[in-house]
Amino acid sequence: MLRVWAGKRPVGLLDRHGAHGATFVYDEKAQPGDAISLTMPVRTASWDHAFGIHPIFEMNLPEGALRAELNRRFAKATGRFSDLDLLGVVGRSQIGRLRFTAPDSDLDENVPLQSVDEILRARRGGELYDYLVAKFAVHSGLSGVQPKVMIRGEEDVSAPRKSDSVKGATHIVKFWDKDEYAELAANEFFCLEAARRIGLQVPGFSLADDGSALIVERFDLRPEGTYNGFEDFCVLNGVGSDRKYEGGYEARLFKRTREFVGGAGRSKALHDLFKLFVLNCAIQNGDAHAKNFALLYDLPTGAAALAPVYDLITTTAYLPADKMALTLNGTTAWPSAQKLTQLGQTRADVSLKQINEMFEQIADTLAELAPAVRTYFADRSPEIGERILAAWSSGVSFSLGRTRSWSQGASVQPEEVTEDNETDGPGCR
Repeated sequence: MLRVWAGKRPVGLLDRHGAHGATFVYDEKAQPGDAISLTMPVRTASWDHAFGIHPIFEMNLPEGALRAELNRRFAKATGRFSDLDLLGVVGRSQIGRLRFTAPDSDLDENVPLQSVDEILRARRGGELYDYLVAKFAVHSGLSGVQPKVMIRGEEDVSAPRKSDSVKGATHIVKFWDKDEYAELAANEFFCLEAARRIGLQVPGFSLADDGSALIVERFDLRPEGTYNGFEDFCVLNGVGSDRKYEGGYEARLFKRTREFVGGAGRSKALHDLFKLFVLNCAIQNGDAHAKNFALLYDLPTGAAALAPVYDLITTTAYLPADKMALTLNGTTAWPSAQKLTQLGQTRADVSLKQINEMFEQIADTLAELAPAVRTYFADRSPEIGERILAAWSSGVSFSLGRTRSWSQGASVQPEEVTEDNETDGPGCR
């Protein structure tokens, strides 16, 4: 059994239910603002889940190498290691506002300090990943197959980090397997830079000198050290992470955004979601599944907004035949400019003029970034750099219906990118 906290308030209990499920019960004193999810409002009756744990609780469970490491550490001692057991291990340090402890324990989130500069300058060489996993695995309640951990930066990287009340993780450190996805950190770095340049909300991000790691600032962290609510679109669709590739973008993303974002913020959320979707098609990111989009909010009873961009890469640089993660018009094939235009007009309420301006801006931005991509990869992995640019050229040509030169444009150095990564959404810098 686990105590569930929303912010710093205990709001209910999560326990096993039946042979394979779980049940959550709100405390009698829970208020509407204590809701653990936009999909699970406060009520007297229990919230039962037949198999596994509820999507909102499963959302941040580690996957891949991180889960394997935690399983190695704890399975032998406990005799079993279910999702509920894993949540009990990483529950004090999660993305979003929810935390989990033993029923009789207080909430104390005290993540160890780590120099961000040490990671950026690659001072530990090839031992960096093993060192960080050993130190931060139990503090890394975040999903994703890509190797990653959450750390608490010891430097005053930005104003919010100066608060003595910030005891939780402040950054996400992402690595890559050189034998499987070469230069993945740099790939994501340039894709995030493209998103930043076209005006999408992007958290601060930096690339290690040797390209071994990408460091991303948490965008759900408030200046006083508390966290905003965060729910990915698996949760908002009421499905687990194992179904992140199911369904179509029309319903999974755009319909749910209409349902959960109301008032004046809906138009902006739909506009930004469509713009992000267009960018994904232009860079050919075939991993834009339901967990890689999310909503952010101060309180579940207040306004929600589209979360800043994360997990943005050009997958066809490694998988040339890769297609979209979900369907559009019933197919995972990359959409034409006509299909994207139809989506924007019918699902996101974006005008034809705005769509054309968006296509032009994204095409120009990727072309301007091309020299920096080519220069960066020239001495590291020229083939990967050319594959990325070939994918961008193909995406811009087919999905945007635009033609651009990929040999001239403004350059950017990796260390220059974090200075003006400012956003104005809930809980964002």
